[in-house]
Amino acid sequence: MRLFHSRGYDAVGVAELGAELGIKPPSFYAAFGSKAGLFERAVEHYSTSDANVFGRAKALGGTVNEVIERMLLVAAEIYPEHDGVAGCLVLDGARNSADPEARAIIASYKKASRTALRDFIATGHPAKAETLADLIVIALEGMSGSARDGASAAALKSFAEAIGRAFLREAKQS
Repeated sequence: MRLFHSRGYDAVGVAELGAELGIKPPSFYAAFGSKAGLFERAVEHYSTSDANVFGRAKALGGTVNEVIERMLLVAAEIYPEHDGVAGCLVLDGARNSADPEARAIIASYKKASRTALRDFIATGHPAKAETLADLIVIALEGMSGSARDGASAAALKSFAEAIGRAFLREAKQS
């Protein structure tokens, strides 16, 4: 997971993955079927871990507005580089990938995440759920990409706070 997260799907080879796992290519293929098979497992693990900013923010409860603001601040905290890894694996792990299977895996996770976010927002702001979900998803994608490009935690936090205010302004117009 760390290799895919730090460098992206295309930049990691099967030999390197096998070496990291301590297994030879035949064992690698027997265990995972393919590089994409391992990638899907890594993305699944990542999406159910503390790296899931929406899940983390939602678990603490509160109103829709509170959860969204918290989610943005959690992203600002965890997206900057830590131990050579920055951004979000789901948002950036297959960005610009030439592999259609890797892109399909990520597209499926992104779609499910956006749907869950939209459905949650709809509990408080049904008339604006689509627009507000787009605002947050695009903001998170930008934060992840910026973190991978070296944005500081302070810059991401400032941006997260501004997007939180924009979310509240848009939500009030519903």
